[in-house]
Amino acid sequence: MDWCRYRFRSVWRLAAPPGAVYAVLERAEDYPRWWPQVRQVAPVDDTTGTARFRSLLPYDIVVTARSLRRDPAAGVLEVELDGDLEGWARWTLTPEGTGTRALYEQEVEVRARLLRVLAVPGRPVFRANHALMMRGGRRGIAARLKKPLEDRR
Repeated sequence: MDWCRYRFRSVWRLAAPPGAVYAVLERAEDYPRWWPQVRQVAPVDDTTGTARFRSLLPYDIVVTARSLRRDPAAGVLEVELDGDLEGWARWTLTPEGTGTRALYEQEVEVRARLLRVLAVPGRPVFRANHALMMRGGRRGIAARLKKPLEDRR
């Protein structure tokens, strides 16, 4: 087992149609407004940006994300990650009743030196840190989707 590799999977059930959820998720530059653990997103160009995350641990993770797939009809957003984490992340949105099932999948290798050094003893903490971040994101987007469309920006 490579202790520096992670595979994450989270499902968010949201009370909004897939198109509305997609519209929020595709605007990564707005994530810090509704996702507390996403501290900063800075566009580099039309398909690339940098992001800084921090959850429970007192450590910022910085990545460069490059769009691989933006497909509103299929409900898929996928990015390639480089920096402290190297790999990919993907949202897949599907209708579920009157709402949306948002599946988040991520496969990454930790590249940050400190996190690699702490890979074995820190693994359970890193996984818990990610779970808390995803919980914060689910709560944030649910609240954001309740706002009128003009107030979401």
